[in-house]
Amino acid sequence: MTLESLVEEIRRHGQAELDAIERSRSAEEARIAEDRARKVSEIRAQSARGIATDSARERAQRLAAAHLQSRKMLYEAREKRLAAAIEATRTLLADFADSSAYPAVLKRMHATATESLGKQLRVSGRAEDATLLAKVAGKAFDSTPRPILGGMIAETTDGARRLNLSFDELLRLREDRVRELLA
Repeated sequence: MTLESLVEEIRRHGQAELDAIERSRSAEEARIAEDRARKVSEIRAQSARGIATDSARERAQRLAAAHLQSRKMLYEAREKRLAAAIEATRTLLADFADSSAYPAVLKRMHATATESLGKQLRVSGRAEDATLLAKVAGKAFDSTPRPILGGMIAETTDGARRLNLSFDELLRLREDRVRELLA
């Protein structure tokens, strides 16, 4: 072996090592690029899913808020209509208190009160009904005027029991039923 062949052998061996290192570097570079591309695509997919989830959540919240608002508006409109109908009912009751059938109703109310509370009672009502109530109740009439639409309030002479037959109270007690009818 000559010196030149030895140098040539070292050069070939060095070149082979250099080629192996170059192939290894290229393979590592390709693996890193592939890994980077995979990670970028995963991040993009995850981001897209997050955006889709967030937008779906926001859309659902907006729809729920709009639905709730529409229900609120519907409820308010219904309540407004019912309040107007109850007020119209109050007006009808006030008109009825001025009708010719009203005295017969007061007589029936007095009979109901006497039946429920006994004969010893005090009867009071509107100032406008004073003469009519005095006729119906006789000595049991209490002239203290009451701020009611019509009807009467009867109570025992000792004040232990009371029967409120005023139109206001009767309407209040049946307001749920009136609302049901008007709804």
